Amino acid sequence: FIYMRTPCVYVCVSLTYLGIGQARLLRSVHAKPENTLTYDRLVHYAAQNNARKRLCPHPENSTQFSTNDKCTMAPENRFDCARDRVLSQKECEDRGCCYAPLPDTAGPPWCFYPHLYPGYIMGPLSPTRRGQAATLTRAKPSYLPKDISTLRLEVIEESAGCLHLTVKDPSYPRYEVQLLGEPHSGAHGKTDSQDTLYSTEFHPDPFGFMVRRKSNGRVILNTTVAPLLFADQYLQLSTALASTFVSGLGEHYTSLRLDLNWTSLTLWNRDMAPHADANLYGSHPFYIVQEEDGFAHGVFLLNSNAVEVVLQPTPALTWVAIGGILDLFVFLGPDPQSVIRQYLQVIGYPMMPPYWSLGFHLCRWGYTTSNTTRKVAQRMHAANFPMDVQWNDLDYANKRRVFTFDPWRFGDLPEMVEEFHKRGMKYILILDPGISSTSPPGTYPPFDNGLKRDVFIKNTTGNILIGKVWPGPTAFPDFTNPETRQWWEDCIRDFHSKVPVDGLWIDMNEPASFVQGSVEGCPDSDIENPPYTPRVVGGQLNSGTLCMSAQQRLSSHYNLHNMYGLTEAYATHSALVKVRGKRPFVLSRSSYPSIGQFSGVWTGDVRSDWEQLRYSIPAVLQFSLFGVPLVGADICGFGGDTTEELCVRWMQLGAFYPFMRNHNDKPNAPQEPYVFGKKAQAAMRSVLNLRYSLLPFLYTLFHHAHTSADTVARPLFLEFPSDPNCQTIDRQFLWGSSLLITPVLEPGVEELAAYLPPGTWYSIHNVSYTALLFFSMCEPFYSKGQYLLLPALLDTINIHVREGHIIPRQEPALTTTASRGNPFFLTVALSAGGWAWGDLFWDDGDSLGTFETGSYCYLIFVAGQCQVVSEPQRLNGDLDGLVLGGIQVFGVPSPPRYVLANGEKVRDFTYRSDTKVSLLNDAINVIYLVSTQHVFTVQWAL
Repeated sequence: FIYMRTPCVYVCVSLTYLGIGQARLLRSVHAKPENTLTYDRLVHYAAQNNARKRLCPHPENSTQFSTNDKCTMAPENRFDCARDRVLSQKECEDRGCCYAPLPDTAGPPWCFYPHLYPGYIMGPLSPTRRGQAATLTRAKPSYLPKDISTLRLEVIEESAGCLHLTVKDPSYPRYEVQLLGEPHSGAHGKTDSQDTLYSTEFHPDPFGFMVRRKSNGRVILNTTVAPLLFADQYLQLSTALASTFVSGLGEHYTSLRLDLNWTSLTLWNRDMAPHADANLYGSHPFYIVQEEDGFAHGVFLLNSNAVEVVLQPTPALTWVAIGGILDLFVFLGPDPQSVIRQYLQVIGYPMMPPYWSLGFHLCRWGYTTSNTTRKVAQRMHAANFPMDVQWNDLDYANKRRVFTFDPWRFGDLPEMVEEFHKRGMKYILILDPGISSTSPPGTYPPFDNGLKRDVFIKNTTGNILIGKVWPGPTAFPDFTNPETRQWWEDCIRDFHSKVPVDGLWIDMNEPASFVQGSVEGCPDSDIENPPYTPRVVGGQLNSGTLCMSAQQRLSSHYNLHNMYGLTEAYATHSALVKVRGKRPFVLSRSSYPSIGQFSGVWTGDVRSDWEQLRYSIPAVLQFSLFGVPLVGADICGFGGDTTEELCVRWMQLGAFYPFMRNHNDKPNAPQEPYVFGKKAQAAMRSVLNLRYSLLPFLYTLFHHAHTSADTVARPLFLEFPSDPNCQTIDRQFLWGSSLLITPVLEPGVEELAAYLPPGTWYSIHNVSYTALLFFSMCEPFYSKGQYLLLPALLDTINIHVREGHIIPRQEPALTTTASRGNPFFLTVALSAGGWAWGDLFWDDGDSLGTFETGSYCYLIFVAGQCQVVSEPQRLNGDLDGLVLGGIQVFGVPSPPRYVLANGEKVRDFTYRSDTKVSLLNDAINVIYLVSTQHVFTVQWAL
């Protein structure tokens, strides 16, 4: 029998299942079509499981499987029965599994589960305060050590589009992740089963469940394909997948679409430069599946232990976690963007960054003095390169100890920072979590005070665990301890009183250590050497980090390791709010779900080569799916020497990372924009000006990410889910729904193929600015959903604006402090029907909670019937005095006879008949963005 989570009465009806034998059809007496297990569904279910076993018990149906029957399946449908260790044929068969060698040793498993492998048996569902629950029991133990024989299943319908299932040990408490911050208010609520987008069916013996999309009956989750295993240090759950188009499960060096050809991804935060087949800095146990017809769904496993995810071409996926519980969220969408929104309703919406943080940032490990650092910023502006933020790596610190600065090389660091501030710039420096433990007592307050306040992680003997990082032996703060967070705030406050930094860069926070576990090693235990260790760099969990047995306030490091960077980001964000009283900027290397509420992320120590340039796009797009919109890669590469061509192309792509920073390692050739030749400098300067002109639009996108869980840098499949051509594209991406970015990703390229989704697109890559007059060489592309060959000389990155959209822009300047006072202009791309829409969010760019307190301006722009109109939705004075300097309209079919701005005739405008572009360029004398009438209107007559 099968339990179905629908409000119906069921009966078993005997049928003949052709070619296999007798079976039962489970029908509802008064079921809706989507709630009925139809004959076709039964055939599909039985065929999928090769189930000759009866779905309804009956004495005549007691024939047992033969071994061959149980083991007959296509190789791609095998699920590994020997993942925990290598088994001989006898050992495999002793587990009750099938053994069938294949020529390919790297593909399907040789030892695999038979059909309907014995496992847990599900009892009846009963109501609970939050949903329904059932007991799962096994008649005999599995082959795993410390097997847990009785489990509790809870099923919670969190919302119409979100199903939540947990499996845990009811008799012994196990570590459960509590996410930091707050879930969005839409995450939970009483849901009527009739309104849900899903139905849930349970197979009791052996236990498994299926989740269907009600609208079309598609199975999006089916765990009956392999047994549930639940031991103390090994939890396994497999599911069939609805398609092969799977993305997520970061952080890894992969394409946007994951490879399902027997690949394994390990989620275990590690200080490791990006490369293939390695666990990297962050762990995000979330994936999204593109189904057919534009549908999508997502799954999130809320578990912070080491997790391995096995992907196979069935298509199917297996989760293996080595601790915690199974805490599974299923998001029904139905479209991809809705999936991301539902996920963020659970983990929290991203923070709103300060406006200045969207400008250009420049850093290098190797700016060895304050004078060197000063000169870098001076040379950037002297060469007319926009730049907002100067950074320092660990060069600034005295003996590489955080919360200090070198009295000889950076003795005037406070004065340098004040100089930057006077020039409208900001300053950020690096802050590692490791606290030097070897300074003489009384000489290094961060360690002395931390010792007194008991803030450091301890080993199993109760002593402070000592690792080794840049300053030498170090202690590691335990950010799960409230006292530690207060101590961290006090350290930041004290340092900020001397050096008024504008943000903090938290690096090495996986946490990284240069010794394995600790300087004294780690105890020999199952925590340090669990029965099964997922494939991790270094082979052991404590490689390059702390002992797993290290004790934190909340739990052991074994359970908390993947959350270390998140807890530090939370503490740093909170400290900056209290110390500065302004919107905080935090950049973290390590990450875990919900970090987007507190921090941006960069993709780590990328190499200066073309492959890493290309793979930076899926890396950035994955973090967009993970709720971290403020993300970027080190422009021109961090490791190794760049070349002029590579650096130009990387600057062009990097101008469209949401977070834009050029960062370089000590031994490498310099890569500041001003060190290259004139043509290269001109190309870099052009794209920087283009980015700065688009900052009002980018800032508005971040507002929608913060308030509505929209994505900023967006994969094409999120915006065009019904276009099969967009399913795998990760060499192009969008800003919001309006701008399409097509960078050059190989050397020596002068033209490239770009996919343009159906519709009309206008190129805006070539814009020059002369005071209040600007021109465009924009040309329309009428696409049926096709690849077009585009010119791509070294000075060009192809940017296209989509029909029906209005982009708010602003004349650029060397800093955002200056550009925010410049004239605005609008780029209007009319649809075939002559319409377009856009919006602008604007506040002071730096204050806390402006949206939440209503201290902002929000304008909507609408174009139609030969006019562009502003429609203010909210005003607070932040736009007062700012003017509309021009409007650029694409898609005007013939030259206008005249143009009116707020009823007054415009003296000068131009029209390009070949591109149907009209440029209005003297409205500065006529239109304030927000006037006493609170609206503006620009009209033209054809």
